[in-house]
Amino acid sequence: MTRPQPHERFRALFEPRGIVVAGVASHPGKFGFVAYHNIRACGYRGALYGTNLEEVDVLGERTYRSVAEVPDADLDLVFLCVPAAASAEVLRQAADRGITAAFCTPAGYAETGADGRRLQEELAALADDLGILLAGPNGQGLISTPVDLCAQIVAPMPPTGSIGIASQSGGFVSAFANLARQSSVGISRAISVGNSAQVGVADFMEWFVSDAATSVGLGYIEDIAPDTVERLADVCAEKPVVLVRGGRSTRGADAVAVHTGSAAGGDSTDEALREAGVTVAAGVPEAYRVAATFATQPLPKGPRTLVFGTAGGWGVVTADAVEASELELIDLPADLFAEIDKRVPPRWSRANPVDLAGGETRDTIPELLPIIAAHGQVDAVIYLGLGIQSNTAALQQAGRYYPEYGLERVVEYHRRQDTRFAQAADTASRATDKPVITATELSVTNPQNAGPAAVRASGRFCHGSADEAVTALEHMWRYARRKRYKT
Repeated sequence: MTRPQPHERFRALFEPRGIVVAGVASHPGKFGFVAYHNIRACGYRGALYGTNLEEVDVLGERTYRSVAEVPDADLDLVFLCVPAAASAEVLRQAADRGITAAFCTPAGYAETGADGRRLQEELAALADDLGILLAGPNGQGLISTPVDLCAQIVAPMPPTGSIGIASQSGGFVSAFANLARQSSVGISRAISVGNSAQVGVADFMEWFVSDAATSVGLGYIEDIAPDTVERLADVCAEKPVVLVRGGRSTRGADAVAVHTGSAAGGDSTDEALREAGVTVAAGVPEAYRVAATFATQPLPKGPRTLVFGTAGGWGVVTADAVEASELELIDLPADLFAEIDKRVPPRWSRANPVDLAGGETRDTIPELLPIIAAHGQVDAVIYLGLGIQSNTAALQQAGRYYPEYGLERVVEYHRRQDTRFAQAADTASRATDKPVITATELSVTNPQNAGPAAVRASGRFCHGSADEAVTALEHMWRYARRKRYKT
């Protein structure tokens, strides 16, 4: 038998022509039902069959007693929801049907001790012999938005984007997907690697390099094998990788052994990962914010940062955050000072941070953002104050005087303005190939506000605070600096 190359097996996993769910259940609370339901309900268009020992109909569809009995079709992926003891026979039948990728959900392997580890090693060896790419066991599923595939036993289905996820926690795949839905910055592929009997986080990050749908790798990792750092360094030479690490503490490492049967490294491992170019995030929310910024902004070509906006206090704390980072809060160049000064009244801050102090007119921000971003001494812009006008409009619309006294007209004007401002930030970034990052708490407290809504519509990520934006930009600069140094 001619075996497919590893690259083709990853493609079979994430873009299968056909799928068999082994162990489909008729009870809506069981994994075998949930996985089968989610694949069907989320729009996957390939061939889909299910096996059930009693051959009961599920979701109005016939099931078959075994993989060997499903009808002839182009099948690439088997999704195992059978007991651990039955997994080996399912893999053998799958191989006989030409299937080259498998996802294994059952637990009861290395995380249970020596006997489980031996069973896991035997399953991985069998998959190797059969030429099958085996993800798991003890995993919660996979997502591939380019083909509308949600082979998951946890929710939700995220929007389409370019963030590729590989996680040793199925719960974190769900968390990242929730953050994708909230921010509208979507996901290309996502997989819960479970115990990583055959392939783990590093393997998927390596495949993401060749995946045109993926621009940045995001993951949660517990098991740091001896070659993991070196392999991720090679990945980072091509695409950024953002990781959350589990098992830093003694108790955390003990929990890792129970969770996935892995061995975790300490703080020195984090430092080695950073030296390799990996962005090590403080937690799940930060990891997603940073990955979303990588996915939606160009890399900065230097650390020189200008803070621009209409909220003076936010400018002050942003300046503090920039000064405490590896970024540089530049002095305002004389020619840029002159361009700003001729467009606003003298009460503006007259320095970086640029605080317009309420002196802007209808076109000030759309005119100034491109000028600031295009300046040769500016590498990145952090734009604050977006959404303030729409927030005012919301209060006016909620009051008892609306829509009389001209309020309807001014409410519409305020919302149009915030939309224009967000569009100006997007346009300035595209024209200059520089990051122009927006930050407003309204992206969290009122996502429907016209400002953050327009940022999402432009395909960008809107940060919930200025310090979060600074953290993301600093991570991007560290990655860009190292990549430039290495090349």
